[in-house]
Amino acid sequence: MELAHSLLLNEEALAQITEAKRPVFIFEWLRFLDKVLVAANKTDVKEKQKKLVEQLTGLISSSPGPPTRKLLAKNLAALYSIGDTFTVFQTLDKCNDIIKSKDDTATYLPTKLAAVACVGAFYEKMGRMLGSSFPETVNNLLKSLKSAESQGRSEILMSLQKVLNGLGGAAASCHRDIYKNARSLLTDRSMAVRCAVAKCLLELQNEAVFMWTAELENVATLCFKALENSNYGVRVAVSKLLGTVMATALIPKQATVMRQNVKRATLEEVLELMATGFLRGGSGFLKSGGEMLKVGGSVNREVRVGVTQAYVVFVTTLGGQWLERNFATFLSHVLDLVSHPRATQTHVEAVYSRRCVSFILRATVGSLLGEKAQIAAAKDICQAIGKQMKAVEAVVNDANSENKSGAADVAASQHVMVCALQELGSLVQSLNATASPLIQEPSIGLLETVTSVLLHPSMAARLAAAWCLRCVAVALPFQLTPFLDRCAERLNNLKTSPEAVSGYSFAMAALLGGVHQCPLGIPHAKGKMVVSIAEDLLRTAAQNSRLSLQRTQAGWLLLGALMTLGPSVVRYHLPKMLLLWRNVFPRSLKELEAEKARGDSFTWQVTLEGRAGALCAMRSFVAHCPELLTEDVIRKLMTPIECAMTMMSHIPSVIKAHGAHLKASAAMVRLRLYDILALLPPKTYEGSFNALLRELVAEFTLTDNSANTTTSLLRSLCHYDDSVLLGSWLQETDHKSIEDQLQPNSASGSGALEHDPSSIYLRIPAGEAVPGPLPLGVSVIDASVALFGVVFPHVSYKHRLQMLDHFAECVKQAKGVRQQAVQLNIFTAVLSALKGLAENKSTLGPEEVRKSALTLVMGALDNPNPILRCAAGEALGRMAQVVGEASFIARMAQYSFDKLKSARDVVSRTGHSLALGCLHRYVGGIGSGQHLKTSVSILLALAQDGTSPEVQTWSLHSLALIVDSSGPMYRGYVEPTLSLVLTLLLTVPPSHTEVHQCLGRCLGAIITTVGPELQGNGATISTIRSSCLVGCAITQDHSDSLVQAAAISCLQQLHMFAPRHVNLSSLVPSLCVHLCSSHLLLRRAAVACLRQLAQREAAEVCEYAMSLAKNAGDKENSGININPFAPGAGSRRDAHSRHQGVNITETGLEGVLFGMLDRETDRKLCSDIHDTLGHMLSSLAVENLSHWLMLCKDVLAASSDMSTAAPLGGGKDEESEKKDEMDDDTMFTTLGEEDKSKPSVAPRWATRVFAADCLCRVIMLCENANKAHFDLALARSARLKNPKNDFLVLHLSDLIRMAFMAATDHSNQLRMAGLQALEDIIKKFASVPEPEFPGHVILEQYQANVGAALRPAFSQDTPSDITAKACQVCSAWIGSGVVSDLNDLRRVHNLLVSSLDKVQAGKGSSSQLYRESATTMEKLAVLKAWAEVYVVAMKIKKEAETKPKRVLKSTEEDEDDFGTVDELPPDSLITLVQPELPALSRLWLAALKDYALLTLPAEFATQLPPDGGAFYTPETIDTARLHYRNSWAPILHAVALWLNSTGFNASESTEETATAMPNSQKRATSIMLNQTPGTPPTTKSLPEINKDRMHLILGVSIQFLCSPRPEEPVEHVTSCLQALHTLLDSPCARIHIAEDQLLGVELLSVLHRLLLTWDPPSVQLLVTGVVQQIVRAAQDYLQEKRNALNEDDIEEKENPLALGEGGESGGLVPGKSLVFAAMELLMFILVRHMPHLSSKVSDSPSHIAAKSHLSEESARLVAATVTILSDLPSLCSPAGCMTILPTILFLITRVLKETAVKSADNQVPPPVSAALQGIKNIVTLPTVKTDETQKQWTGLIRSTLASILEYSQPEASKPVLDEVQAKCYQLLLSVFQHTNRALSTPYIHSLAPIMVEKLKAVERSRPNNNLELLAVQEGIKVLETLVALGEDQNRVQLLALLVPTLISYLLNENAFASASTASKDLHEFALQNLMHIGPLYPHAFKTVMGAAPELKTRLETAVRASQASKAKAAARQPPPTVHSTPTIKLKTSFF
Repeated sequence: MELAHSLLLNEEALAQITEAKRPVFIFEWLRFLDKVLVAANKTDVKEKQKKLVEQLTGLISSSPGPPTRKLLAKNLAALYSIGDTFTVFQTLDKCNDIIKSKDDTATYLPTKLAAVACVGAFYEKMGRMLGSSFPETVNNLLKSLKSAESQGRSEILMSLQKVLNGLGGAAASCHRDIYKNARSLLTDRSMAVRCAVAKCLLELQNEAVFMWTAELENVATLCFKALENSNYGVRVAVSKLLGTVMATALIPKQATVMRQNVKRATLEEVLELMATGFLRGGSGFLKSGGEMLKVGGSVNREVRVGVTQAYVVFVTTLGGQWLERNFATFLSHVLDLVSHPRATQTHVEAVYSRRCVSFILRATVGSLLGEKAQIAAAKDICQAIGKQMKAVEAVVNDANSENKSGAADVAASQHVMVCALQELGSLVQSLNATASPLIQEPSIGLLETVTSVLLHPSMAARLAAAWCLRCVAVALPFQLTPFLDRCAERLNNLKTSPEAVSGYSFAMAALLGGVHQCPLGIPHAKGKMVVSIAEDLLRTAAQNSRLSLQRTQAGWLLLGALMTLGPSVVRYHLPKMLLLWRNVFPRSLKELEAEKARGDSFTWQVTLEGRAGALCAMRSFVAHCPELLTEDVIRKLMTPIECAMTMMSHIPSVIKAHGAHLKASAAMVRLRLYDILALLPPKTYEGSFNALLRELVAEFTLTDNSANTTTSLLRSLCHYDDSVLLGSWLQETDHKSIEDQLQPNSASGSGALEHDPSSIYLRIPAGEAVPGPLPLGVSVIDASVALFGVVFPHVSYKHRLQMLDHFAECVKQAKGVRQQAVQLNIFTAVLSALKGLAENKSTLGPEEVRKSALTLVMGALDNPNPILRCAAGEALGRMAQVVGEASFIARMAQYSFDKLKSARDVVSRTGHSLALGCLHRYVGGIGSGQHLKTSVSILLALAQDGTSPEVQTWSLHSLALIVDSSGPMYRGYVEPTLSLVLTLLLTVPPSHTEVHQCLGRCLGAIITTVGPELQGNGATISTIRSSCLVGCAITQDHSDSLVQAAAISCLQQLHMFAPRHVNLSSLVPSLCVHLCSSHLLLRRAAVACLRQLAQREAAEVCEYAMSLAKNAGDKENSGININPFAPGAGSRRDAHSRHQGVNITETGLEGVLFGMLDRETDRKLCSDIHDTLGHMLSSLAVENLSHWLMLCKDVLAASSDMSTAAPLGGGKDEESEKKDEMDDDTMFTTLGEEDKSKPSVAPRWATRVFAADCLCRVIMLCENANKAHFDLALARSARLKNPKNDFLVLHLSDLIRMAFMAATDHSNQLRMAGLQALEDIIKKFASVPEPEFPGHVILEQYQANVGAALRPAFSQDTPSDITAKACQVCSAWIGSGVVSDLNDLRRVHNLLVSSLDKVQAGKGSSSQLYRESATTMEKLAVLKAWAEVYVVAMKIKKEAETKPKRVLKSTEEDEDDFGTVDELPPDSLITLVQPELPALSRLWLAALKDYALLTLPAEFATQLPPDGGAFYTPETIDTARLHYRNSWAPILHAVALWLNSTGFNASESTEETATAMPNSQKRATSIMLNQTPGTPPTTKSLPEINKDRMHLILGVSIQFLCSPRPEEPVEHVTSCLQALHTLLDSPCARIHIAEDQLLGVELLSVLHRLLLTWDPPSVQLLVTGVVQQIVRAAQDYLQEKRNALNEDDIEEKENPLALGEGGESGGLVPGKSLVFAAMELLMFILVRHMPHLSSKVSDSPSHIAAKSHLSEESARLVAATVTILSDLPSLCSPAGCMTILPTILFLITRVLKETAVKSADNQVPPPVSAALQGIKNIVTLPTVKTDETQKQWTGLIRSTLASILEYSQPEASKPVLDEVQAKCYQLLLSVFQHTNRALSTPYIHSLAPIMVEKLKAVERSRPNNNLELLAVQEGIKVLETLVALGEDQNRVQLLALLVPTLISYLLNENAFASASTASKDLHEFALQNLMHIGPLYPHAFKTVMGAAPELKTRLETAVRASQASKAKAAARQPPPTVHSTPTIKLKTSFF
């Protein structure tokens, strides 16, 4: 392949390769040339031009395939446009000669087609340069058009289109000829030709004026004819033509109008023409006006669907502004279509017409209009509905309704109503909360208008009105409860009108069904209301026969809807429901029999409807309340259900007796029965299987049904991948809702609400806008098929066999069309059954069952109906899966092999090839491995059958399935398969799109199979890879969207496995072009691919996309011609020019994607766009901050100015008059130009919400990036260094503005997102200082904005969730300390005060709109916010108290004396909270009490108060739990602070409670305080109340800390720990926890457990704090006890010190001992930070003994731990002490050893000082004075100190910290000087020798710095002390130790000069000391000196030298001061 990459074709290389590979080689060269020509140097090209032209023209006659000829033509044209054009006419003539040639053989055809393609390309590229020759060319083309076959026809038409495009107006002379020749081909047999004609005519109409003037009607007729028997592609192309021509006729293009004086068509004429197609179809209707009115003959559905699409194209082409101005006219026209008798001949036709009209409205109003304009449109729709309704009321109220026409009008009006109401509902739902002006403006009267339709005589209209109300309520949830109340009231008032009963019950049911979409729900009491209304209706149904049917239906409908509210509501009404259900059905068989004899046809109808209703309500119950389905309930349900099953067998006789009109009601009962049985476990109705199966089989084999109804489930049961065979990819187009009408199964796409009213309250299936249940006849069969699948796996083999045989019999007996219908239904049932077996993991059964099934399936593989063949293949695969035996699989495979080898007919070849694919698909590679070779070889052979595209399609599809399922086993067949795929891609005509789609699938499957190997560089892999790339290139360039989508997914796979080899620079621009495709699947594929690319290479993707914008002006892309009418939204429909509408501007790809979010409705597509933008954001936002912030800002700005719509002013009439007077110029400037600049629609609310989320993400990304983002001074200095630097803090005003815009929007979701963003901004920027005003923060200037953003959230009508969020923001703002001035804070503070009043108002006070838990949420949010503010306030107060007082000291940030005048003292914040504290503390405690109750495990449910807590009601307990869970932690912290600050002295004073609470709350309080409501609440003493409070707080904390869920925010954990810490500050709490030791132990073990799961050091620090508090509490308590003993029992000889843990024996019991628990926890922390403390860790092989330096946090933690450790012995009795001391001392000394490291700044690390302080504490413990432990104790302390000294041995590895030594010496000093000689002597004996050794060693290693010196000095001081302490007789020995040591420190003169300062100081120090000692102990001193003469001489020298130097210095300086030894007093507490 590399050889093909040269400018000239490498002919030697070409000659050397095999014949088969040549086409690929040539194609690869052409691809290379295509890229190179554009980039090459012009002179190079001109040099080689001659040779190149020869080579290229030579290729024309080498029979190139379709992709090759396309590229060849493109290259030739490019070559001429770049190089010289001398020979262009020669080449053109050569081509013309080839076209004229009379050779009609198949072999010559490719050459002809190549010539045609070249001609087209020349004209397209060079246009008027070739002007003179065009008439000849065109004639030539037209001539050969007449004789060409279909492939030639389409190619010629495509060329003509290019000629027209290139020449523009210059070709006018040929326009008529082309038109005449082309139009007859619009009805060509070949669909590809029809498409080509449509595209050619579309090009023609740009210039040919006659097409949209004189010929307008003929063009319309032609289009209608072309739509007959068309396929989807033709419909799209023709509707595009029709719509565009009509739009041009109405508003012609400017240039053409200037040239000729044109009579423009009026809007009425144009619409009238379109209507004829919609109503009448294509067969000659323009003969006479009279014939229009004759009704008869049905409209051709394909024409109607095509014309529907044309309407959309028409409006889209004219653009959004046109639609806005003419909406009323357009609306009335479209609604008239559906009221025309021709459109509504049968019910199904009427539904089809309605769907078409709804589609037109949705596709235009929904996507072309901005939100403002949509609101205006909604008003127009309202008026239309009102007008219709008035007309209907007039007819209904007309007493003599003899006038037939009136009744017909009413019947027609129902369809108009349905369309209008559905569009209104969809509009409001898409506008969401933005639609509130519609409801609130009384002049519109939307609600009155819609509710008036609830009384319409037709059920369809009433249902549509109910649906519309549901949409309004879901969009504006605050309307839900008032609507329900209003409907209930009207229902009661109008009980006697059948329409009212039916209409209002529909409305209530619809509203109840919408509740699940409103997170805040409805008040619980509404459930009771609905039940009572329904009961009343059912009870009174029998009283009045005129109403009994409606009342029965309404009652059950309401009960069914009630069930959707879920178990929390239904639980309360279940017993009543079970009773009602039981009473509807007869109790016994006897009653059933008796019933048959009674009644007339009407009573039977009511009975059947009632029973159907009851079953429907049951089904709703089972579906929505699975939690309530206990065994018992199921048993009670089965009674009526079994009765219903028995009744089914009696119904035929009833129908015989009373008439066939009961059939529908009977079918309804069956439908409901099947539905509920499918939801229940089959085991429950095993007994009735036989009867049930008989019914089911009869149902879908159409036994008692004369109609040939088919099920709609077959498509969904076949595999999704088979869509290419079934054509079901139409489900994935933008036209799905109308294309469904053309599917072959019964009533397909005719879903409508009136077919099943219960769907009004059910959830809508995903992807549908309005529920559309199919007609009853189809629904029953669907339900029976589904239930058959559920039951079949549970049936005995005998019955299975009977049924399968019966199926075969049924198929045999039926004939013709009926046979097809029966077969379809049977196959769907069998598939459903096999699927059920596979899901149940059960088998099919013994041999005879398999045989029977196999016969049935194999018979259908040869069926002429492709859908049946597809189903049979699927069934075969599923059977193989269920049977799972190799022999069975082999038999089936062999059968198909044999069939395929012998069969020659298309049908069996396609069926059996699919069978092979399905076998592999379901058995997988391993199971079918041995058949792989045969299957592949057969399928490869079939795929080459060029005579039948169908066989190629099916075999390639199967091949793709095999490649997919075989995985790596397929590796051996990759090369042959690939070469076949490439050959076919290069030869199969492009019009066989299905073949190309399957080739694309095969290619994708091969890429996946080879997988990561594709990265390799081996020869074979390179070949495979380049083949894949060529394949992708060919499919990418195909004209069909689905093939392009397949190409994109192949490239996506390639990019995943071998990213280096996918060329993004060409892929990304092509993806961007596809974003505007008119085909949903292609847009989806493009976005999915971009999503994957953006994950890895976002920057490159954006860059390449921008290059597309830069090239937009180049000649190469001149196809872009951005449509002047509708940039953006509309232009995506213009697929005829591939580059059209890609409007990438400076906002880049991101901007385009944001724009798409406003237009796309497909869920998958939107979520992929969100992801793509998310990936781009996370990798690019921090670098290009301004760009992304601008993007978000532009999107959000739409919320502040929704002025995208032109004002809808001026009466409509004057406007149309003006239009006639306007001259052309102004006309165009107004329409064409202004749209270009603006995007089509302002961003819609959902996009704005996404933008607000993006904003929060940007802030989060910056947080992880660079500190300068949150530091103005840093950011400015970085900006000065490099202006390109960009930081978030520089955009703060934009951030605030965006958050403000979002927070004050109409849309609730956007308000939430805005408040969230605001909270993020406050939290991140609160502490950023303002460099220009020291002492102030940067956010201070935005306080007005923050206040203004928050205020609306506290208004009366704001939903609770928003108020709750706003409370969060308030507390963040107040607590952030940004504003220190109280008056400024008051604004926000007042908002919280006002909401606090709301909370105090109690439970039942305000009128309820939402569920009670919404109120809970709001109240708790307020309390939480107050708690957070109080916590901050107390913190500030505490800090202020600990700081030294300063004049007017302001809050913590303000260090400067800047502006201290207006600032209040530091407790300012607390003064705001103080007044509210009494009320707050009470509410906080109540909330905690609630929370404590709600966290009880389920088994204590009975102990919960029956009427709820202070803030929750028992009904909404489950939702309330969540709200408590979010807010308890800050409240707990606040309560602890409050109790601590009041010292537990506040009791709930009775008067206060009584006055401040309404009754309901008083009761709640008394429950809270555990009293019966009657008793006065003063019965508890303060200590008891406090004890309760302590238990509450400790209980809540321990319960939470035991097992905090991992998703809990860390703030909850810290709040809880801080609360405990605060609580234990107060003496009252300490006593409480110390009295009951188990409490402390429990708390400690819970904390230990917390540490195991939560790692952050902050948590660990807090834990140590709490532990310290517990230990201190215990210490205090023990001290008290000891003191008490000391006072009482002086005369008794009991030793008070023996109190404490360990008692006499010294044993500590784990689980009971506080000390043990504390040690366990502390040990854990120490080992976590210093792993080598644990022998387990340090001995493990994985442990590497690296000494790490502790981080600052760890150091603080270790220090805290050590401090607590040293406190523990004080809690023990002496014996207990001895138990724990070894451990404690070991740990402390090890910590000392590890942490005593020299630091650069000579700071003492906290652990060191803590350790020394700890040792001191232990040494000075008073407990030691007992005799028993004395010895042990002394030994311990001795060895401790010894080991500390030992650590400082100067070994190589151990760093010594001399300060520690110094301190250690001081410690020894204090020990040695101890007054009690008995105590100190042993120490002196054991430690003095070590010391002397150490001090002697100094001679060899003299000190290098002051610290080391200090240590030595301290040591010497200890020795001196010892000398002083010694007895006289021992003094000589002692001095003999000290004096030589000192003398050894003296330096001789030579050494002195060169010594370091420290060394000199030591010398001085020693000298001073010797001088001092001599006189003190003269006798002993002399003795020592005498014994060692060398010492004497050394001393004398030193003294002399010293005196000499002093004499010298005396002249210069004052005498030196004596070097005083610094002593460090260890008096400071280190904590």
